[in-house]
Amino acid sequence: MKKENSTNSINKNYLNENCGMFFTLSLIGGRWKISILAVLLDNGSMRYGELRRKIPGITERMFIAQLKELESDGLITKTVYSIKPPHVEYQLSEWGLSLKNILDQMSEWGEKNKNHPNL
Repeated sequence: MKKENSTNSINKNYLNENCGMFFTLSLIGGRWKISILAVLLDNGSMRYGELRRKIPGITERMFIAQLKELESDGLITKTVYSIKPPHVEYQLSEWGLSLKNILDQMSEWGEKNKNHPNL
């Protein structure tokens, strides 16, 4: 757990409050959050297992952690159906759906530049 008065925490809080790009990246940054958001954007509401299968290479522990972070940040919603057998579905929240244009532009830029000669 990081100290609230550490230089890292102070810098993170400052950047979150004063830089829109940093704030956005703090919510969607990392390899797996973008993947989860993109799959949900393309597929709508998905059960846990089908969402998990669409993201190969992620460990179960990391997948659960990323889902919890995205849910606590309000970007996805989790619906638990108490039927037999019980199941859970995830989907983008309204706020998460507001990332559509950003995610689409990132995808387009990546497709256009993934074979750039400097790579």
